[in-house]
Amino acid sequence: MAMDEEGSLAGKLPQEPPSGLTIKISTSGSKIGKNILTPLGCSNSDSTSPNLKNSIESSPCNSPLVSPPSSAFVSALQSPYISPRAITPKPQENPAPPENPTPVSHSSPPFSSYRGSQSDDIPSSSYTPPSDQYEYSDDPTEAKLKYVTCVPVPDPAPPRISFSFPVPRISFKGPVSPASNAKLRSCDVYIGYHGQNPNLMRFCKWLKSELELQGIVCFVADRAKYSNTQSHEIADRVICSVTYGVVVVTNSSILNHPSLEEIRFFAQKKNLVPIFFNTGLAEITGLLNCNSIDKECREVIDGLVKSNELKLEVNEGNGRSCVAKAAGILRAKLGRKSVAEKAAEGFEEIPFPRNKCFVGREKEIMEIETALFGCTDSSEQDYAVPIIKGETSGQSEGLADEESDTFSSSRGGRFINLELGGKCKEPTLEAWVEPVTGRNSLKRSKYKKSKSGNYKTLDSSVFCINGVTGIGKTELALEFAYRYSQRYKMVLWVGGEARYFRQNLLNLSQNLGLDVSADAEKERGRIRSFKEQENEAFERVKRELFRDMPYLLIIDNLETEREWWEGKDLHDLIPRNTGGTHVIITTRLSKTMNFDIMQLPPLELTDAMVLMRGKRRRDYPTEELQFLHKFDEKLGRSNFGLWLVGSLLSELAISPCALFEAVNQVPLEDGSTYSYMSMSDEHYCKSNPFLMKLLHFSFIILQQTDGRKNLLALRMLLVGAWFAPAPISATLLATAAKNMPAIGNGFRKWTKCVSLAFSCCSGCGLAPQSEEDAATLLVKLGLARRVNRQPGCWIQFHPITQVFARRKEGLSAAKATVQGVRKVGNPSINTNHLWASAFLVFGFKSEPPLVQLKAIDMVLYIKKTAVPLAIRAFTTFSICNSALELLKVCTNVLEEVEKSFVSQIQDWCHGSLCWKRNIHGHQRVDEYLWQDVTLLKASLLETRAKLLLRGGHFDGGEELCRTCISIRTVMLGHDHAQTLAAQETLAKLVRMRSKV
Repeated sequence: MAMDEEGSLAGKLPQEPPSGLTIKISTSGSKIGKNILTPLGCSNSDSTSPNLKNSIESSPCNSPLVSPPSSAFVSALQSPYISPRAITPKPQENPAPPENPTPVSHSSPPFSSYRGSQSDDIPSSSYTPPSDQYEYSDDPTEAKLKYVTCVPVPDPAPPRISFSFPVPRISFKGPVSPASNAKLRSCDVYIGYHGQNPNLMRFCKWLKSELELQGIVCFVADRAKYSNTQSHEIADRVICSVTYGVVVVTNSSILNHPSLEEIRFFAQKKNLVPIFFNTGLAEITGLLNCNSIDKECREVIDGLVKSNELKLEVNEGNGRSCVAKAAGILRAKLGRKSVAEKAAEGFEEIPFPRNKCFVGREKEIMEIETALFGCTDSSEQDYAVPIIKGETSGQSEGLADEESDTFSSSRGGRFINLELGGKCKEPTLEAWVEPVTGRNSLKRSKYKKSKSGNYKTLDSSVFCINGVTGIGKTELALEFAYRYSQRYKMVLWVGGEARYFRQNLLNLSQNLGLDVSADAEKERGRIRSFKEQENEAFERVKRELFRDMPYLLIIDNLETEREWWEGKDLHDLIPRNTGGTHVIITTRLSKTMNFDIMQLPPLELTDAMVLMRGKRRRDYPTEELQFLHKFDEKLGRSNFGLWLVGSLLSELAISPCALFEAVNQVPLEDGSTYSYMSMSDEHYCKSNPFLMKLLHFSFIILQQTDGRKNLLALRMLLVGAWFAPAPISATLLATAAKNMPAIGNGFRKWTKCVSLAFSCCSGCGLAPQSEEDAATLLVKLGLARRVNRQPGCWIQFHPITQVFARRKEGLSAAKATVQGVRKVGNPSINTNHLWASAFLVFGFKSEPPLVQLKAIDMVLYIKKTAVPLAIRAFTTFSICNSALELLKVCTNVLEEVEKSFVSQIQDWCHGSLCWKRNIHGHQRVDEYLWQDVTLLKASLLETRAKLLLRGGHFDGGEELCRTCISIRTVMLGHDHAQTLAAQETLAKLVRMRSKV
């Protein structure tokens, strides 16, 4: 009937150049839809052959049906309820004439007018949506299509182009709200792909997340996996309504009928953005030379050629660049401004420069890659069906939350998410899809044997590198980060030291553009407790890290499985389902939860020899190489020790023989223990005597480099031992070093060989002239490493260097560290170092304080360091309990200082007159200091009361505030501004308590 209708229309249309849209009316769509929407297991069998049985043939009709004039009709064509998947029926031999044809010729409106008004009514007949006009080329014998504008062209009417999508005839089976219908229409971009490669799926989710970050709503689907009509119907409606279609093309896409449909449809609409995944346009176009390629495949390849002006090709080394480029192109085409949060200023995602002297470990890197990415060197068919571990399972009906974006195995099937989502939490439509039974979905093993012989899961997302201190765990993680950084949105490096782990995780919020600050003083329906606020801060970071956006999170030197402050389990910080994020943990722990773990072996001898030859890679005679073998034996093939040897040989004009003799004659340290050293650190120093000698020799080199004692670089090294294991600026190190007392010469007389080593130091560029030169000297000798941070020069000491340096000078360097932090410590960039100084001054938990400050120094330290640190930790990172504990400890210390003043006054009153005269001049200074201490105590009390107000602790805050008011009334008076401010805080506490 449809062809009869067209035949009669052909004779009645005016003989003018056609313009506007090509519209086809079909009344047999239900039958066609039934033929196309076959079970997935059957459809995949057809995709194994290059000759696709469901290829689309262009209509042989000579005249199109021109679009009607009604704008409402054009708007209806854009409705998501009207699928473009209509196949042109074959013409009948004797077409029946149509009844009452009423054709009207009008030019179609521009493409921009199609978005916006969409009909909610489901029309009785099926139409193809408006698309850009196609016509054949000038050569009437050439069958290739070319793009033309909507301007009328004086050419004969071209044959009609039909889209290959069957018309959806079945309404929603389950309850679907109008909001979900509107949501289907609101998609901007459709992302289609096909394949079982987990890296392909990971890339598509990454692209979707990146576009959503730019404010572009996306729909991701592999329609070949859909087995029910409802899933296909939803995807088809979205395809009709989106503005642009992104098709991720793989080698298997040409054999997949839904992918061919998507490419052909979007190419006809001229809104196709192809992305070639692990393939290229040249490889795809090479199929044109195959005789087995049918007409539909040729049209698809031709559409890819014409749409490939963007040239988006993804491989293992440009994933991040391709996603960023695709997002920028689509954002520009849609006229959207970027709403992505900017990274923190001066933030470098990988903290250290790449080690150009990295050797060996290729087997270990391959094992990590296999565990995280699977077998990347095999074909797509070698990948197992990806099953992302999730906490939700079962069948979903209707609409579900976006957070349940997982699919798990159950009853032999899979739970497929159609992944319709935006920036906000919107419902996602999910469907139950039975397992695919085609050639590309043969069931394969979920496990694969790694190089070490252990079986690793291909969908593993957390990998642990275990080894002793100095074996090279950090170097391995660093090299992996540089090699595979393009496969991730960002590399996030976190120090895993127990005291600083929580702060390091929360510091990521600034790099990710998250707000984890504590609740402000505003009226709320319910005031959350401090525990709730702290948990919410962690949850925000976790939600951002462990979603479809792929990050590489490296936790370096994890010390314990439980968080140091509150004893939280590591699984509370790292969920079971990490989304697209991969986590690499370096640790000395033999076992870390139930994560995959790799025991890092020592380097091979050949690699160790290369590392000891240093940066200059000098060639030594055979007798000198024997001493390198001795170094290797004495150091136990420790990467850190080998690197020290290579640095000394590179920077000093000395042979391996002379260096070995000089180091071997360095006296051993005495066996005394230090109260401030941990048992593990003491044991390590005693178990590695030759390494301690090598470090001692480096200290002597620093002291004797330019013939002067107490060199700045040596002082910087001694004070650096008491800083946090984090990057330190050269300015902060130098400031702390200048507060150190003179270093005593406790070194014995050296032999002739050692003197020779010292004489070799001259003229080697080791005499520092500035703070940056001194820091560079430490890096050259292998005691520290340079950090990628601006402005200025930043370095970070190796943990072994810090352990040894603490034994050398003791607590005098620790006190200088506290003074340096107080002078130039900036809470915004030196948070961990401020916490380290607080541990030294106050001690926490069962640890006693190590640094004793005078009263005036204590007042200055609390004002300049402790209070700003506590306020920033509370307000910026929601570290509520720890911040309040710090302020409480400061208050207790000031009370102890007050007691000492009272004791001095009592002693002065009961002393002799002669003694009074001797100390009278100093007593007035103590009175002024006493006043400062008391007022600072009142300020601490008010600050604690304000913070307690945010957590609903009104009684405790009221008590502290009343004490503060009493102190200020006595010291300053009733009408003083500070007294009035405390009274206002008290009134707020009373008012909030009455509301509760």
